[in-house]
Amino acid sequence: MYDMATRQRAIRLHASGLTISQVSRATGISRFAIRAWASGAVPSPRMTAECPVPHGRLDPSRPRADYAYLLGPYLGDGCISRGRRDVHALRIACGDVWPGLIDECARAVAAVMPQNKVIRVRAVGHTSVVSTSKHWPCLFPQHGPGPKHLRPIVLAPWQQEIVDAHPWEFLCGLIHSDGCRITNWTVRTVGGARKRYEYPRYFFTNTSADIVRLFTDTLDAVGVQWRSVTRPTGAVDVSVARKASVALMDARIGPKY
Repeated sequence: MYDMATRQRAIRLHASGLTISQVSRATGISRFAIRAWASGAVPSPRMTAECPVPHGRLDPSRPRADYAYLLGPYLGDGCISRGRRDVHALRIACGDVWPGLIDECARAVAAVMPQNKVIRVRAVGHTSVVSTSKHWPCLFPQHGPGPKHLRPIVLAPWQQEIVDAHPWEFLCGLIHSDGCRITNWTVRTVGGARKRYEYPRYFFTNTSADIVRLFTDTLDAVGVQWRSVTRPTGAVDVSVARKASVALMDARIGPKY
C-alpha cells in the first residue's frame, strides 16, 4: 500500500512527460500501480478529500479571490452542521429575489471545494446553497455552536491575509449577504423653491459586533468612508453615503442582482 505522497509524486512525474515505464524505474513502483493511478482507477491527489488548509494556510490550488467572496456569505447567512461520519454540510441561505446572488454563491462554493457537489435546496422565499465535506470547518474555523453574534468571530491569520489581498471580494460577499444599495431622497429649498434630490447609498446591517468590525476595517483599508448607528435591538447599521465612497463601491460591487 503506497501513501498519498508517493502516489502524488508518481502522478506528477507521469504528467511531466515521462512514460509509465520511466516513472516505474525512477520510483521503484510497479507499472500496474502507476497506470491505475494515472487512469483514475485509484483516487488521484485532486480527487481525494485532503484538508484544504494544510499547515495553517489555504492550499495554493484554491482560488483566494473566490474564498474571500465566499467568506462574506458564510459570515452573514451561512452555517455548518455536522452529519454522520464527521461529514459537515455548509448551508448558505440566499434570498430568491436576487437569483444572480444564488448563482454567484454556488459558483464560489464550487470553486473553493471543486471535488464536492453543490446543490440548491428551495424553501419559502429563499434558496440554500449546500455542499458537504469533512473539511468545511477547516475552511471556516469560525464555525461553532450558537448564533454568531453570541460568540467571538475572529479571522485566522491565513484568512486575514486573504482578506487583505482581496478586500473588495470580501466586501462584495458581505454586501450580498447582509447589505444593500438603495436610493435615498431629500427635499431642499433652493432659491425659494423646494426641490427633491436623490442620492445612492450602501447599507450593511449585522448583530455581531465582530462581523461589523471586519466589514468596517476592510472599508477603511480600501478608503471608503462610513458611519454607523446601533439599533435598540443591538443590530448595527453601517452607512456609506459620501459621493466619492459610493462611487468606489459602485465601481467594485454595485447593486444586488
